[in-house]
Amino acid sequence: MKLLRRAEPDPLWKDEFSIHTADERYVSRRQFTKFLVLTSLGMFVGNLWILARLAFSKTPVYGEKGICRLGDVPVGGIWLFRYPTERDPCILVRLDENTYVAYSQKCTHLSCAVFYSPEKNRLECPCHEGYFSVRNGDVLQGPPPRPLPRVLLERRGDQIVAVSFEARKES
Repeated sequence: MKLLRRAEPDPLWKDEFSIHTADERYVSRRQFTKFLVLTSLGMFVGNLWILARLAFSKTPVYGEKGICRLGDVPVGGIWLFRYPTERDPCILVRLDENTYVAYSQKCTHLSCAVFYSPEKNRLECPCHEGYFSVRNGDVLQGPPPRPLPRVLLERRGDQIVAVSFEARKES
């Protein structure tokens, strides 16, 4: 093992920082390998972080919220409300005398507001002509990738109460 290194004619910095334009485009195997290893390590650490957040995160607990009274919405009518927070618009549709359904009002494509079309009996997104079934929220046509998230409802006396969300995968 040599303790003293013989001086080389070119300084060490010239190997790393070339002053010639043609040499700047050249990437050595060592530089490329270092880049791949560091990038892979960064991606691995990022995936570990995501996994740790998922493992320690709690599933959201939605509180119950009174929406309206039974007589407030006529058959074929709608009621707009916000659930679970004030930033989350939802739409309730009364299909017949005893059937109420509610969905998030945000389209699953680009979060445009959907509205109820009683003549066609469907929920429509005006932005890109996406259509959803009013019975179950399934995509009927258009670019939306998933059904609308459904708000689970309960009837308590003459009150309709939102109790939770049911996010479904594409069927």
